[in-house]
Amino acid sequence: MVFWDNILRYPRFFLSSMIGLILVLINPIVVILKKFDDKKIIYVFFIGVLVSLFCILKAMLNFD
Repeated sequence: MVFWDNILRYPRFFLSSMIGLILVLINPIVVILKKFDDKKIIYVFFIGVLVSLFCILKAMLNFD
């Protein structure tokens, strides 16, 4: 049973490492955005990122 316990630890370690990495990378951006006064530019940028991501995924997955 020790073998399977060790095997089951790897995905949990990977997920927790990836979540920690994402949080560390996003934290400085959030701090800068909290100080920024003009929220309209942030919303336009965020919507632009989402639209471009949607278009890229649509082209990659070949949806018609």
